[in-house]
Amino acid sequence: MPSLFDPFSLKDITLRNRIVASPMCQYSAQDGIANEWHRAHLAGLARGGTGLVVIEATGVSPEGRITPGCLGLWNDGQAQALAPIVAEMHKAGAASGIQIGHAGRKASANLPWEGDDHIPAGDARGWETIAPSAVAQGGGLGKVPRAMGLADIERVRNDFVSAAERARDLGVQWLKLHFAHGYLAQSFLSPHANKRDDAYGGSFENRSRFLVETLAAVRKVWPENRPLSARLGVLEYDGRDEETLSEAIALVKRFKAEGLDFIDVSVGFSTNEAKIPWGPAFLAPVAERVRRETGLPASTSWYISEPGQADALVREGKVDLVTLGRPLLADPHWPYAAAKALGVENPAWTTLPAPYAHWLSRYRAA
Repeated sequence: MPSLFDPFSLKDITLRNRIVASPMCQYSAQDGIANEWHRAHLAGLARGGTGLVVIEATGVSPEGRITPGCLGLWNDGQAQALAPIVAEMHKAGAASGIQIGHAGRKASANLPWEGDDHIPAGDARGWETIAPSAVAQGGGLGKVPRAMGLADIERVRNDFVSAAERARDLGVQWLKLHFAHGYLAQSFLSPHANKRDDAYGGSFENRSRFLVETLAAVRKVWPENRPLSARLGVLEYDGRDEETLSEAIALVKRFKAEGLDFIDVSVGFSTNEAKIPWGPAFLAPVAERVRRETGLPASTSWYISEPGQADALVREGKVDLVTLGRPLLADPHWPYAAAKALGVENPAWTTLPAPYAHWLSRYRAA
């Protein structure tokens, strides 16, 4: 079996190792445009030795942002701002990815450190939210969204396609569709959020329709030689786990038939009543089952932080890639520390650029 520091190839893209920098929202954009903060953040992760760096959840439309500070990819100016950042990531040896999505009923929220709740009605910073049905998330996200009509569904699907085309043209190598975490796509799939009685609601097939149609439309414009992936919430932890997971596996098989190359396994977060069993790598056995039953390579995240733990997940065949968030925020050079801990030969040269690797390998005693 491969290990954490073995390369991983998919389509024409080869990652130098199995470590992925999660698409961590920075809430630091203005009008969806990336700036110096994003350049330093993303290039730093790439220079730190990560195999794949995924740019944060990026709105396919202004209404699709989680907060006013989120990145966007609905116009060419936003793409132009990202282009040099993507080039710098490549120069540092990391593959570039981006996660595109629509926040649905969770949109129009304050920044996390400013409340993480919906922007109040009447505040000019906010906007109308949309969702499959007029059902609020609840808690601090109490704004009731407008139920989408068929024209809205077609428009948002086209927005995903346009964002994918921009990502393609600016040179992003790995595309991830955000179909998780209670955002719009997950809301269509979830009975907690979707109360429709038309072709997009009710049965599992109907609740899946928006996701499948969106994936198929994006597949037509995304280059065949670059990986197309999706992040899907396969469990809600709401008491119907086996039914939900079985449906999710069936959906991933459908995704595969439509051209999906890779699946990132996560949680639904569609209900505030979920009883999530937080713990070290708690989703790893779930990811292993999804990987085994669908035949797609897979990754997962959540509470993976120790080098030996991450390496074991790969060696034991639970996942193909390990996605990290907070460990990389705490130490962008986590891959170097992990390589040393795992006894990788020449750990500095394996993970770091020459201006760092030379000195760290030359003066080992220091």
